Amino acid sequence: MAYDFDVAVIGLGPAGMAVSIMASSMDLKVVAVEAHKIGGECMNVGCIPSKAMLRAAAARHTLVQLPQFGMEAQSLPPVRDLFPRIQTHLDYIGSQKTRSMFDKVELILNRGRAGFVDAHTLQAGERTYTAKRIFICAGTRPALPPIPGIEDIPVLTNENIFALDAVPESLLVIGSGAIACEMAQGFARLGSQVTMVMRGEGLLWREDPEGTALLSKAFEAEGIRILTRRQMEKVEKDGAQVVLRTREDGPLRAARLLAATGRRTDFAALQLERAGVAANEKGIVVNRRLQTSRRHIYACGDCNGHAQLSHAAMHQGMIALINSMTPWPFTYDFRAFPVPWTIFTEPAFSQVGAREEELKKRGTRYEAIVVRYEDYGAAIAENLGPGFLKALVSPLGRVYGMTIVGHVSGELINEWTAIIQNRIRLHRVLFQMHSFPTMGFLSKRVAETWMMRRMKSATLRRMAAAMYRLMP
Repeated sequence: MAYDFDVAVIGLGPAGMAVSIMASSMDLKVVAVEAHKIGGECMNVGCIPSKAMLRAAAARHTLVQLPQFGMEAQSLPPVRDLFPRIQTHLDYIGSQKTRSMFDKVELILNRGRAGFVDAHTLQAGERTYTAKRIFICAGTRPALPPIPGIEDIPVLTNENIFALDAVPESLLVIGSGAIACEMAQGFARLGSQVTMVMRGEGLLWREDPEGTALLSKAFEAEGIRILTRRQMEKVEKDGAQVVLRTREDGPLRAARLLAATGRRTDFAALQLERAGVAANEKGIVVNRRLQTSRRHIYACGDCNGHAQLSHAAMHQGMIALINSMTPWPFTYDFRAFPVPWTIFTEPAFSQVGAREEELKKRGTRYEAIVVRYEDYGAAIAENLGPGFLKALVSPLGRVYGMTIVGHVSGELINEWTAIIQNRIRLHRVLFQMHSFPTMGFLSKRVAETWMMRRMKSATLRRMAAAMYRLMP
């Protein structure tokens, strides 16, 4: 059968961009359908605008903390134009910078969402497109918590929060994950009175307890109120305010409410059943090669439910395209690659690989190697505050997982992703030179600390001394 295109891509978020740009660079004929904007959630309403907002919030926070210069919050430049400036900048990136990468791709933009006609045919708007292989790179939407009344009030999510024309005087944040934490601290630093309400035990409650305690302490020091283990019973409007009622508290009032409680899929427009593509409550079902129940159709990124992170989506797009042109014995298992992540709060929180609870449940023997910012001269000199690296390591130096909390943890975590992915043991990290006095030098300190623990063995010390004395 002759097809209109070699490759059809549904969605131009990080995964769809990776597939489209790589495939077209290989001289494959590519069509890509995007119902909204190129770049998807990350570029337009996610990680990119949030970083711009957090940078502005950090700068303002720094100035407010400098009383010797006579800075008062009300004397600083107004922040009311912050969000319009972010959006203007993003529109420039999307319209000029990003589109230049799609010169060889037939772009179908703003003509509605793509849907399957059959296993090789898509419809977008009035037209249909056939392709040999199809890559579903659809994203997810914010999931509102099941609180009575929440559908009847203007709720903020990451999709609309950067369209605000001013910083709200007060903000209720429902949630305890990455978006909740970043937005809570960001808006607090921009001048909002922030209250976080969550059903769980605390911020990032599944993560390293010492790290979450450090983050909670920093939030409380900045005036962020954190309410844990709350049963939320009702949300309603009261004049210009939003009121959240919990079983444990009186009415919690704020100018606006942000819901940051996870993501949901919406595959209705895709008409997956017409193509015979299986899905469940987690997302589109894929095998290790990222193939769906129809082997010529792949699903990458948020839509398969495996790792809802932009960089994971990009990586999956690359893996799926490579797998589509590689004989099966040589294909890649996308699950074999460790997925690092970073929450860009202060202190920043990063993690990759296994967590302690996972190792304990599996009965894996390990030890925790901890190196602290407070013990490192460069961090002290730069007044970087508390932080730590915690490596979970086997007796022979294999790294199972790493948590880093503190300044530039998002930069430090990448080296440990490579270490875990390539099964590099700590003795090899020890013999790698690290530039000094950088924060990256703390990675070498982890390996040094592990090796010094080995030297606590009397047998090993005797062996080392004997070998030294035997040498001429």
